[in-house]
Amino acid sequence: MEVAQIARLLSDTTLSSDGVAVQAATQALDRLSLLPQFPFSLLSISSGGEDHGLRVAAAAYLKNFARRNIDAQNPNSQVIKEFKDQLLTTLLGADPPVLKLLVDAFRIVVDAEFVRHEFWRELVPDLRSAIQNSNLFSSSGNCQWQTINALAVLHALVRPFQYFLNPKVAKEPVPPQLELIAKEILVPLLVIFNHLVEKAISTPDGVGLELEKVFLIVCKCMHFTVRSHMPSALIPHLPLFVRNLIGLLGSLRFDHGVNPEDGHLMRLKIGKRSLLIFCALVSRHRKYSDKLMPDVIHCVLNIVKFSTDISKLDFLSERIISLAFDVTSHILETGPDISEWEDDAEEYIRKNLPSELDEISGWREDLFTARKSAMNLLGIISMSKGPPMGSSTNGSSASSKRKKGAKNKRSNQRFCMGELLVFPYLSKFPIPADASVSNSRNAHNYFGVLMAYGGLQDFLRDQKPEHVINLVRTRLLPLYEISVIPPYLVASANWVVGELASCLTEEMSEEVYSSLLKALAMPDKEDTSCYPVRVSAAGAIAELLEVDFLSNLLNVLCCILYTFSVSDLHSFQNDYLPPDWSPLLQAVISRIKLEDEESCILFQLLSSIVEAGEENVADHIPFMVSSLAGVLSKCVHSSTEIHPQVIERGFAAIAVMAKSWENLMPGEEGETESSDKWAAGRDTMSRALSELLQQAWLSPMHELEQGGGISSIATCLDDLSTLLWSIMLSVRGINMIHQLKLSELLSVWANLISDWHAWEESEDLSVFDCIKEAVTLHHKYGLKDFIIRKTPCPPAPPVSQHSIIENIGAFVSEAISQYPSATRRACLCVHMLLHVPNYSSETEDAKQSLAIAFVQAAFSRFREIQSKPSSLWKPLLLVISSCYLCYPDTVVSILEKDVEGGFTIWASALSFACSRSFEPGLSAKSEIKLAVMTLAKVIESLLEKPSSGSILLRDCCNSLMEAVVQLKEVQDEMEEDTENDEEADENEEDEDDGDDIDEDSEGEEQEETEEEFLERYAKAAAALDDFVEEGDEDDQDHEIELGVFEAADERAVVSPLINRFRHLLIQGYTLSPEIVGRFLNAFPEFNFVFQQ
Repeated sequence: MEVAQIARLLSDTTLSSDGVAVQAATQALDRLSLLPQFPFSLLSISSGGEDHGLRVAAAAYLKNFARRNIDAQNPNSQVIKEFKDQLLTTLLGADPPVLKLLVDAFRIVVDAEFVRHEFWRELVPDLRSAIQNSNLFSSSGNCQWQTINALAVLHALVRPFQYFLNPKVAKEPVPPQLELIAKEILVPLLVIFNHLVEKAISTPDGVGLELEKVFLIVCKCMHFTVRSHMPSALIPHLPLFVRNLIGLLGSLRFDHGVNPEDGHLMRLKIGKRSLLIFCALVSRHRKYSDKLMPDVIHCVLNIVKFSTDISKLDFLSERIISLAFDVTSHILETGPDISEWEDDAEEYIRKNLPSELDEISGWREDLFTARKSAMNLLGIISMSKGPPMGSSTNGSSASSKRKKGAKNKRSNQRFCMGELLVFPYLSKFPIPADASVSNSRNAHNYFGVLMAYGGLQDFLRDQKPEHVINLVRTRLLPLYEISVIPPYLVASANWVVGELASCLTEEMSEEVYSSLLKALAMPDKEDTSCYPVRVSAAGAIAELLEVDFLSNLLNVLCCILYTFSVSDLHSFQNDYLPPDWSPLLQAVISRIKLEDEESCILFQLLSSIVEAGEENVADHIPFMVSSLAGVLSKCVHSSTEIHPQVIERGFAAIAVMAKSWENLMPGEEGETESSDKWAAGRDTMSRALSELLQQAWLSPMHELEQGGGISSIATCLDDLSTLLWSIMLSVRGINMIHQLKLSELLSVWANLISDWHAWEESEDLSVFDCIKEAVTLHHKYGLKDFIIRKTPCPPAPPVSQHSIIENIGAFVSEAISQYPSATRRACLCVHMLLHVPNYSSETEDAKQSLAIAFVQAAFSRFREIQSKPSSLWKPLLLVISSCYLCYPDTVVSILEKDVEGGFTIWASALSFACSRSFEPGLSAKSEIKLAVMTLAKVIESLLEKPSSGSILLRDCCNSLMEAVVQLKEVQDEMEEDTENDEEADENEEDEDDGDDIDEDSEGEEQEETEEEFLERYAKAAAALDDFVEEGDEDDQDHEIELGVFEAADERAVVSPLINRFRHLLIQGYTLSPEIVGRFLNAFPEFNFVFQQ
């Protein structure tokens, strides 16, 4: 093979503008890649020639070639020695862009040949020799290798060892490969590193960018080495290495501007990596580094001093200070505020006022700021124990005279550092008064105090309620009474209240909510936005509702809002206090403006209020739904620029209300007046929701009819499905179907879900609920276009060419074949779609088309997981069973078409699933009945074709008998349960009492140790090897719809077959004696069949 030919083809694939030429060159390279010399040619091109672009192209192709052809899991897929040697040689001399790509290819080879299988034993000595003879480390003047390249190879070599290689082992030993690397390469390298660091520290003007890069790569290699493991060869060298890192950290300058060409930028990166090493040493290897802790603490405390000028620091410097706080907190355990407020309020909130409301904070854990680390550290300090506190100066001498077991506990009580140090120190900073607010120093200091309080919730949770009450009343609530106060202090106070939600007591309810509602309504100042104030207040209220802060929240809020001046509440202000939540709800609704992004938070707050208030807010749900639906109806396709998230949150809030209303439905024993009131509310809501969905889905179709370009809303489908489900539940006659335009809405909805692609982002439960209710509604009243769509006469708006059930079927088939998390729910829908609707001779073809699609999807998915029995087998096999009962010949032809012997594969799996050895087996009565009838039909088919397989026939006969016995047992249990309902209720109460005891005992569990955690982690990792994504376990025991088969007498179906077993026994078939014995115990009338 000529290298020139490959070079020309690579040039064509990267430089040619002719698409045909590029495709031809790509195909030619694919053919040449099958030849053994191909990777050597790529290495040759990567290392030679003056064409830089061609070298990069060859290295990139080699990386992709290695990814495709090297299988680390297969020990037989070895890379020949000559290629590995040439790859290492090429790496050591490559220029930076080519080096990066070749290192990626090298990592793939190392993973397969060194980490997993230890085939490349000569790699470590070869790399050690290359480092020793590189240009920066060798005393010889003529060095062919680059030190940076050699260290980059070392970095790639140790990278896989930063994590445990075998998580199934609770205490994984240091891998021998890592021990070898540490002994042969890292230990000698640390000696050189020490000399170079001493030189760098003593040279104020710097040692040059190349040596700084060496420091950084060595630190990265050491970080990956000690992140999980501690090679024994490194232990004696840790003190010297840590002192070198401390020296490098001491040389950092935080007043230095970051310049990419400046060596100090590299020094900052070295400092960051050094602190990460300290974190690893403290967390993973404390016993080896414990004596080094005083020096480490002194070093990081010198760094955190720069946090006072954090507004002047760049991002990397701020990250270093944050890590310094983290190091300190790890040891104890075993931003630019005003400018961000004005320039980027969202960023300010994310960093300083994190909340559970996702729009407020983004990802709550993603807060790598120095302030956050300092707060964590302060929380840890406050929880740590201080020294024993004697009650008098003579306490020590007196206690020494007492016997060992009779010491006075009060004289040696150990208080937390929060009581001894943190709170006394914070109390020194006074609340800014009206006269001192202008003093920015006082306000800034108190901002720090508020941030500190927010980090002390764990400590406060352990204190007496009086302590928390005093803190809130004396240090937080007075801020809300100051007439002129910086908004960031109020926002911080709101956040602290939310953080302390679990610590607050009921007696403070009126004061706390009064303050938060003032903040929620705070208007913007002249040149200052108060958006963070309002957002943090909403977040705090949501936190209080979530922890069920108030038992008498209703009356308190009414008191607050009655005296609180809000212009939009005039319709609710009477001469007496309203006995409900209407003022609060109306206050929130009145602030919602769809063109304002702040409404996202208000919609979320409204959802939280409805979920927390339950029956207390029930009376107002119909009014709120009507109001919000009316507002949204006018805006879903408005030309006004409205933030999409506002619309989405609006739909979500209405969906929460609709669900809450259905959950509050009066029981059968409820009062007539209450039931009538609830039904009237449901009717009000259904009309409003129908109008909203018509505006969202049907109006755009009319626009299209008139030549417009608007399309139906396809977003928020989960919440919109909830609204449609709520409408269907309200139907009490066919007239309501016409009034609410349900058939039209269902047609658009079914068309939307047929093209559903949001499985990974959104829950789909409401879609399946909607399917169930739509099928039930059609069964009761009949829905237009449900099974067969009639083509409308022109002119007519463009509509889907498929019927409602066809689009639902497409959705269900896709769920079965593509999305394991939805498979069970989709399989339940299959039985409903096949057996519940009333199919006529005109619609039988539609039913058969559904069955064909369901069988194809279910069998395709089953074949993917058939290698190992799992709980997902059951729903898939039963789907095929339902279709087989309806169209046996069609199903058999589909199974045989997909794979040879497909019918035998399915029937064998079904017989195994019906046996007692299958876990989890069939449990619901309808499941067992479906299996019995299917097995009977399969056996009939096999008896008609004796050549089809004696083993399968025997297995099916055994499974049929087991299933019949199990069905009888389930039926007997159901009869006993019906007779003993009262006794069962008493037993449930006893079990509840037992649960309470269990809960109490759980509260006394000790904190998990590191050894227990590693053991649990190892077990979980081992379980992952056997894991098959199986969706929601709650869907396993649901009864399935059987339609006309529900009324079938399984005994009448099975008895003739059992009688035919005698002929099988005569022909030499052997059935399981154990199964036959259980069958005859349940059905002794069949004894004559098995008598020889």
